[in-house]
Amino acid sequence: MTATNGEPVPGSDAAGVPPEAGAAGARPPHAPLGAGAARSDTVAAVVGQWQAVHPELDTGPMEVIGRINRCAALLQQAEDAPLRRAGLSRAEFDLLGALRRTGHELTPGELARETFSSGAAVTKRLKQLTGRGLVERRGDARDRRVAHLRLTDAGRDLVDGILPEQLAYETAVLSVLAPGRQSELAGLLGELLSRLEGRMDALRA
Repeated sequence: MTATNGEPVPGSDAAGVPPEAGAAGARPPHAPLGAGAARSDTVAAVVGQWQAVHPELDTGPMEVIGRINRCAALLQQAEDAPLRRAGLSRAEFDLLGALRRTGHELTPGELARETFSSGAAVTKRLKQLTGRGLVERRGDARDRRVAHLRLTDAGRDLVDGILPEQLAYETAVLSVLAPGRQSELAGLLGELLSRLEGRMDALRA
């Protein structure tokens, strides 16, 4: 379903997912996108096109996964304004944030697990952040192959300064949904995430 990765679909609304999209997936399998189930977002157009091509297939999963992917793409395109002003990517901020919120030194491997990143990606980001004087490394006295990483004073001050701005930015992004709907969405995504985290290895097999 590559058409839902952030690329606008002709004739669709590329502005994002409207508040009412929280009810996605409520229609019965194979049911047409009628008045009660119609959506004005990009994924609705993609799903409608696939239903026209393959009416025998249940496209319900696209309505969920496609919208998650589309929302993620839109957020990435927005580039997190407070982070951009500070010259940080979201991935770099996540790494700095992991060191700040855990409150102790972490190895590169631990940082990779904390930020759901590959070891190679963490190594690249650490090189940039240490070069900027935001992170410092300490060698392990017993194993020279191991490094322990921590924030410098400048790194800690940067994280503490940006976090309120970033939270305000994310609050503005989510303001298209009422607070109750935000809580509902957070609960549903939390349930999905917790279940996927225990199943993805099996699904890859």
